[in-house]
Amino acid sequence: MPLMPFHPIISEWFCSCVGQPTEVQQQAWPTIQSGADALIAAPTGSGKTLAAFLSCIDQLFKQALARELDDHTHVL
Repeated sequence: MPLMPFHPIISEWFCSCVGQPTEVQQQAWPTIQSGADALIAAPTGSGKTLAAFLSCIDQLFKQALARELDDHTHVL
């Protein structure tokens, strides 16, 4: 199952290593990837951290491929 709009390599990694996204992740990704502020309130183990971090990794990966990744901290 491709995870859109993630880069295909990121999507493939997620599907092969993690499996199916949780409902929390599916609902959070569009808002996170739009750049809007987001607060995810969900139970422990529902995928909140990976929802946020995977979006960051995807953005960094796309910037690196486009040779637009500057040498500074991007994610805290």
